[in-house]
Amino acid sequence: MAVAREELQKDLEEVKELLTKATRKRVRDVLAAEKQKLELEIKNQPPPKPKDVTEEEKSSLGGYTVKINNYGWDQSDKFVKIYISLNGVQKLPAENVQVNFTERSFDLLVKNLNGKNYTMTFNNLLKPISVEGSSRKIKTDMILVMCKKKREEKWDCLTQVEKESKEKEKAAYDTADPSEGLMNILKKMYAEGDDEMKRTINKAWVESREKQYKGDIPMDI
Repeated sequence: MAVAREELQKDLEEVKELLTKATRKRVRDVLAAEKQKLELEIKNQPPPKPKDVTEEEKSSLGGYTVKINNYGWDQSDKFVKIYISLNGVQKLPAENVQVNFTERSFDLLVKNLNGKNYTMTFNNLLKPISVEGSSRKIKTDMILVMCKKKREEKWDCLTQVEKESKEKEKAAYDTADPSEGLMNILKKMYAEGDDEMKRTINKAWVESREKQYKGDIPMDI
């Protein structure tokens, strides 16, 4: 695509050169029409894609590459905003902080920050974004990635994977039997809780079983 754009630009320069030399009206009219056509074609060409940085280039710019996992995010009516903390990032040249956007993804590359490269990739964004309207801002010790929403609607999460995970978790609790839903919640609390939480749940379980055996609570078996 870059080659086609370059060729069109060369054709345009040549037509302009011929226009300066042409004296006959008919010839000038033909050249002017061709000039207008070429300018329109160049305008309609997609912008050149930033050159992908190869692994070799990454390693030559810094010691090694670190994958960024920690971030925060929020949203407005028009943008989804992702906040990435990186100490000293504001000291880098602007070209060392690159973000490539597609309609459903973006990837961030920070080159040679304190001898390291940093990367972050988000695939399968929850909803489409505007590539042209998205951007990044460099602040003190932080990068702000701004994804322009194609439609002004609320995002419940950032990616399709997160959405599916939440739906599966919700389905596990939304059962026809309320006691089964409660049991699923207790199991999750037990699995994720600390020792104190596990002791509390165990104690409550034992006391509940003792009451069932005594007939205080009808046994649901």
